[in-house]
Amino acid sequence: MKIIEIKVMRGPNYWSIARKKLIVMKLDLEDLEERPTNKIDGFDKRIMELIPSLMEHRCSEGKEGGLLVRIKDGTWMGHVIEHIALELQTLAGMECGFGRTRSTGKKGVYNVVFSYMEEAVGVYAAKAAVKVAEHLIAGEPYDIESDIRKMRELRESVRFGPSTGSIVDEAIARDIPFIRVNSESLVQLGYGKNQVRFRATMTDRTSSIAVDLASNKDETKKMLKDAAIPVAKGVCISDPDALEEAVNSVGFPLVFKPLDGNHGKGASINVKTLEEAKEAFEHAKKYSRKIIIEKFITGYDFRVLVINNRFIAAALREPAHVKGDGKSTIQQLIDKENLDPRRGYGHENVLTEISVDRETLDQLAKKEYTLDTVLKTDELCYLKGTANLSTGGTSTDITDIVHPHNIFICERISRVIGLDICGIDIMASNLSEPLEVTGGVVLEVNAAPGFRMHLAPAKGLPRNVAAPVIDMLYPTGKSCRIPIIAITGTNGKTTTTRLIAHIVKNNGFKVGFTTSDGIYVGNSMMTKGDTTGPMSAEFILKDPTVEFAVLETARGGILRAGLGFGRCDVAVVTNIQEDHMGLSDINTLKDMARVKGVVVESVKRDGYAVLNADNEYCVSVGKSASCNLAYFSMNENNPVVKEHCRQGGIAAIYENGFITIKKGDWKFRVQKVTNVPLTFGGRVSFMIQNVLAATLATYVYGFATEDIATSLETFIPSAAQTPGRMNIFDFKEYKVMIDFAHNPDGFRGIKEYLSTVESTSKIGIITGTGDRRDDDIRQMGRISAEMFDHIIIRQDKFLRGRQAEEIVQLLVDGIKQVSPETSYEYVPKEVDALNHAFSIAKPGSFIVALSDVIDNAIEVVNSYLDKERAGK
Repeated sequence: MKIIEIKVMRGPNYWSIARKKLIVMKLDLEDLEERPTNKIDGFDKRIMELIPSLMEHRCSEGKEGGLLVRIKDGTWMGHVIEHIALELQTLAGMECGFGRTRSTGKKGVYNVVFSYMEEAVGVYAAKAAVKVAEHLIAGEPYDIESDIRKMRELRESVRFGPSTGSIVDEAIARDIPFIRVNSESLVQLGYGKNQVRFRATMTDRTSSIAVDLASNKDETKKMLKDAAIPVAKGVCISDPDALEEAVNSVGFPLVFKPLDGNHGKGASINVKTLEEAKEAFEHAKKYSRKIIIEKFITGYDFRVLVINNRFIAAALREPAHVKGDGKSTIQQLIDKENLDPRRGYGHENVLTEISVDRETLDQLAKKEYTLDTVLKTDELCYLKGTANLSTGGTSTDITDIVHPHNIFICERISRVIGLDICGIDIMASNLSEPLEVTGGVVLEVNAAPGFRMHLAPAKGLPRNVAAPVIDMLYPTGKSCRIPIIAITGTNGKTTTTRLIAHIVKNNGFKVGFTTSDGIYVGNSMMTKGDTTGPMSAEFILKDPTVEFAVLETARGGILRAGLGFGRCDVAVVTNIQEDHMGLSDINTLKDMARVKGVVVESVKRDGYAVLNADNEYCVSVGKSASCNLAYFSMNENNPVVKEHCRQGGIAAIYENGFITIKKGDWKFRVQKVTNVPLTFGGRVSFMIQNVLAATLATYVYGFATEDIATSLETFIPSAAQTPGRMNIFDFKEYKVMIDFAHNPDGFRGIKEYLSTVESTSKIGIITGTGDRRDDDIRQMGRISAEMFDHIIIRQDKFLRGRQAEEIVQLLVDGIKQVSPETSYEYVPKEVDALNHAFSIAKPGSFIVALSDVIDNAIEVVNSYLDKERAGK
């Protein structure tokens, strides 16, 4: 077997709209195509011995053991690998249940598709599943536990922590989109101008001054004391020479902690002698230059969580500990405690495994214990100095029994320090009575407090503490999204995108849009290049200045990684024609319609899909849509449009020289085509189609026809406004047109326009693209022969696996099939081809450069214009 490629889907995709996170592995079974599982001796027994939990896979049989039935009856190895990849993830603690395996159309080559929770783990599972299958086929042993360990480690290295994850999960539950901004815990909720950001439990509302205060324990303590809030007696020192004086002033027992430490690092508690004090001082110095020395208050360790100045939850925390049984050593008791199914690696379970480190040994040494000490029955032995869950501590929820006065104190503390989310550490005998009564004190105020102890306490009621965070970030009435119009299709996408963006801009929005020539925000290009994939869409949605997104969405990005957005308001499908056929296993127009249909399926239920009624494949896409439909057509008598409008639907039609909106039986004429510069006086039918699509998309979104009409009048086709889309340059004696037409349908559109152009000679510069089918390249040659008097073939880019000579010959074959007498010549480089066309142009000539590198061609033509104007 051979893995050809692995693709990671991160948004709605060709395989599933609802399941955004999918691995797509293209796998060549090679000789195993002729060896289904029932022809591999002992395979069924070996796979169940290695992974017995596969017995639970129901498969298409619909019952437990269904997969085993399929294996015994005979199924292909790609299908088995799909199930292995899913089960490996499940065994590593990430249950993933969706999978399917489909033939690519090429013998022995399959797309193995399965869901994942963490991208890196999903990719690893794909590769590991193939290795497992290979060892099972060969009857060789395989260490599956090693893979499971590695996958758990990968998960912990990349996944959100419990706090971040809980906020993201709550956002998802409320249909709030999110974007992971970096590989750590920085997350964006919402899109564009309506976004908010948070990192762990700090939000973009969190005051930097408040965080600075909370990080300085001495300053925090002073502010609380000044506000009459009970705090532990203590001092802050940095000089070891001041240690003895500080110890004497505070009095044993003591607590030592770094001034700006966190998670209990560098802390020592219950320090009772000067010698211990010196050790504790040196330990704390590893984490901070200044050390806080406080009176050790006996009692219990409590954490109170306050969000948006409101009390949310409280927990009793206990450090990691073991209880003696009179016969086991401390190490044995730790090992036994770690067998608790609630404990796991990192944050994978409610509790974390207890590890033995320096702090553990120090705690034991204080009691003159070692790991080999046998504890008495029911004797508690604390293994850590602090109650952090990340070091094996436990928590008990006590939210419902906190005294109202203590709630008042904690809410007041959040305002005194100024934190929107804060965790308050309190030492007291209980929180059911006021601190003044129990003698309890506030130990610390934490910025970015962990949520885990509240989300999943070892005892007591779990609290959804992420909900008040979302309530704070998105109060009732605040939107988290911005409008999105997505445009897909074979031809006309970029022009339609630019025209829609122009209409939106003229209606007062700061628009961000993506095209095949770059990413734009307002009138400024942000990034140059073909930017029609999911990363480009995400670029726009991450921009905090963008109020409205218009996203050109091409086939390649959909197949490579899915959509860059989860939902849009309006989707436009301009047309579905033969282009890029045979690539990425898309072999028919029906396949291509499924790809383009992904955009339509992403439209929200009360949104609109705007479809070309003159294209049967666009119409077919609409049949499975779950949103509103609107059609556009060059023919007002189109049967699809007539039936749609008879039922009260909306359409845009070209009738009697007008761009017209049809709603039921009523017609609303928007603009006369001759007043729309983009249509070149109504002579370019494919441009009229683009105008119809843009008009209809903006109308169903909610813009007024008067505003749309004005925008249609002011959208001027030019190298600046629509680069590479019928850019015409007027010279004194001839004209030059540059266009991005790169497939047969695009060539036909140019041919139709040229039929209206009077000239003494039509000179065409054409090129092919190496990854197109042979007959598609020949067809471009045929159409060229029908519209040009002389053809210059160039081929210096986009060979994509072919030789230039091969592509040129296919173009020549097409030319000769139609018009053997048409003259042609080969000038390899584009710039040389343009220069040559200028050199042979006669008065009245019309030069057409069908270019795949628009900027180069425009630059050359402009240089000639500049020379002509300068009189050179």
